[in-house]
Amino acid sequence: MSEIEPPTAVARHPVQLQPMQVPKASDVLANDLRERILRGEFPPGTALPPERELVNQTRMGRTTVREALRILEVQGLVSIKTGRAGGAFVQQPDGDAVASSVSLLIRGQQLRLTDLLETRETIEPACARLAAKYRTDEDLEALEAANSVIGDPDSTLDDFLRANVDWHLAVARAGHNELLTGFMTALSKAIYASTDNTAFVDDEVRKTTYIAHKSITAAIRAKDAAAAMRRMSKHVHSYAEAVVQVEERTEIDLAKD
Repeated sequence: MSEIEPPTAVARHPVQLQPMQVPKASDVLANDLRERILRGEFPPGTALPPERELVNQTRMGRTTVREALRILEVQGLVSIKTGRAGGAFVQQPDGDAVASSVSLLIRGQQLRLTDLLETRETIEPACARLAAKYRTDEDLEALEAANSVIGDPDSTLDDFLRANVDWHLAVARAGHNELLTGFMTALSKAIYASTDNTAFVDDEVRKTTYIAHKSITAAIRAKDAAAAMRRMSKHVHSYAEAVVQVEERTEIDLAKD
């Protein structure tokens, strides 16, 4: 008989486990409520259960419940009111929620001015096209009101800049697309905050801006989508080129100093 060989010894290695990310209880509760709101289980205006009742239902601590509601408030899904008739009330997310998120992205990533200008050149002509298709009489009034300030030679620089932003946002709102309006709100404010407006805006820029806006507004009024898109594309491209030239010139002057 042949001898039976003993089993080969198996080398033993310690088991390696990866760290596990355990979600916070407040995130879990906020995620559950968010999904139910977005699915329409809680229509806008619905009052969520009082804080004490949420604590009893979820068996989570009061601090956890408050933090979850705060998350939803920041995301624009609930409005929290204080007082005897207060509480957390469901609301629909709108363009302001989009603008807030985009603003955080722009500031958090510290995006370059050229990135913002390129994004604007891509988006805003589409906004003008939609404005020409869907504008109302109220939209036209908003465009004309903003442009009247832009064309006023006695308006201050702050008045001009504020009216300029108002006009561009009025174009976006005239398209009645909440997503684009949110993008343009964040984008316009970031661009003007990043631009050396004192060095850039002079009488010639004001005049050119006023003429361009009047031309685009006329196309929107006439519901000429192609012309509105073409004129807006030319306007924002010319603006981007001028801003970049000023920024480069400023950097050179600073380097000389």
